[in-house]
Amino acid sequence: MSLRAPLGRVLGLGTAKDGTDHWWAQRISGVALALLGLWFVASLVMLPSLEHYTVVDFISRPINTVLLALLCLTIAYHSHLGVQVVIEDYVHGHGVKIVSLVLSRFVHIFVAVLSIYAILRIGLGA
Repeated sequence: MSLRAPLGRVLGLGTAKDGTDHWWAQRISGVALALLGLWFVASLVMLPSLEHYTVVDFISRPINTVLLALLCLTIAYHSHLGVQVVIEDYVHGHGVKIVSLVLSRFVHIFVAVLSIYAILRIGLGA
């Protein structure tokens, strides 16, 4: 006895074979977010004050610049994966789904590039 749908048996179609990669990407980016988020919160708590010059000095340190850039990239990537799942699950029109997925990708890339630009501008002292 097969658990496959009759149409699937006739057409020989199975899974799309990409769900596992997406699932792992979400889990790994989630762990990276947890670690980078803990670093970020701990770093902010240890700052003497949250005044502008103190935060700029914090971001200007090379290790903090790199970790903050990684945090922003990881947030954008993890958010993109989550929004993609929501769009694929709840947007039913094929054309609207494609446009939404493309627009979501462009918005996430734009936000990631903008945040990296801001961090590097502060980190390099421009």
